[in-house]
Amino acid sequence: MTVPARGFSLLRGRLGRVPALGRSTAPPVRAPGGPRSAFRGFRSSGVRHEAIIISGTEMAKHIQKEIKQGVESWISLGNRRPHLSIILVGDNPASKTYVRNKIRAASAVGICSELILKPKDVSQEELLDITDQLNMDPRVSGILVQLPLPDHVDERTICNGISPEKDVDGFHIINIGRLCLDQHSLIPATASAVWEIITRTGDATVTIAHRYTPKEQLKIHTQLADIIIVAAGIPKLITSDMVKEGAAVIDVGINYVHDPVTGKTKLVGDVDFEGCHDNEHLNISRKHAETSRFSNQMNLLRRKLALSLQFQEVWDP
Repeated sequence: MTVPARGFSLLRGRLGRVPALGRSTAPPVRAPGGPRSAFRGFRSSGVRHEAIIISGTEMAKHIQKEIKQGVESWISLGNRRPHLSIILVGDNPASKTYVRNKIRAASAVGICSELILKPKDVSQEELLDITDQLNMDPRVSGILVQLPLPDHVDERTICNGISPEKDVDGFHIINIGRLCLDQHSLIPATASAVWEIITRTGDATVTIAHRYTPKEQLKIHTQLADIIIVAAGIPKLITSDMVKEGAAVIDVGINYVHDPVTGKTKLVGDVDFEGCHDNEHLNISRKHAETSRFSNQMNLLRRKLALSLQFQEVWDP
C-alpha cells in the first residue's frame, strides 16, 4: 500500500497553526563573539580572524523544539501519538549507543518508541516476520532496523521488507528510487541533516567528489567551493590549504583514532579541524561529527512525524 505524496502537503495546508516541518522557527545563528546582528549565512561583510563554528547542538535543540510543538499540536487534534519501532540484532556496542540515543531523542519530542531485541543468530525469516507484523500494525508509524546486521542476514532483503511508508531510514529500494528521481521520499538521515544545516544557514549548488579522487584534483574542487561537506571516513582528508577564505566546512566524518597524548581512542572527523581553525586567513564554518549525529536523529524524527501526518491525512481525511 502506497501513500500519495500530496498527503502531507494537504495536511500542512489544513493545520496552519502547526510549524512547517521544513522551516525554522528558530532565531538566526549568530557569530560567536560578534555584535548582535544576525549571522544569516556563510557570506561575510567583514574580516574575521577565527573560524566560525556552527553549533550542531544548538541547531538540534531548535529542531527538537519545533518537532515537539508539532507532535503536541497533532495530538491535540485527536490524532494518535507517533510511534517508532526499532529492531536491534546482536550486541554491537556502537549500535546499542545509536539506538539508545534515538530512543532518548524520541522521548524528548513526545514520540512513543519501542525496542525489539533479537540475538545475533536470529534468522532472516524471523526478522522478516517481525517487519511484516509491524507493517500491518496501525499503531506503528515508523520502523527502523539498526544496521549493520549479522553476515548471515541480507541487509537489502530486510530493508526492502519494511513498508516504504514506514521506512524512516529511507533505505527501501522504492524510497531510494524516488530520491534519485527527485520525487517525494523519505531521505536518509545523514544527507537530510546536512541539507538541513545548509538550508538554515545558506544555499548551494552541488559538485561531487569521493574518497578515491586524487588529492590534487580534490584540492582544485575544494579551493573553489563556498561550502565543503565531507563524509569520506578518512581523518584529516581536508586540510587548511584546501579551503578558501570565507568557505564553510561541514564535517560528517566518523573516525576512531589513537590519541598519543591520552593513550585512548578518540572520535575525529575528516577535516583537520585544528589546522583549519587556527589558520587566521580562513573564515570557515564547521560542524563536529558528534553534533551532526544528534542533528541526524532530530531529522529522522522530523521525517517520522511527517510520515505519520501524511499517512493520517490520506487515510483519515
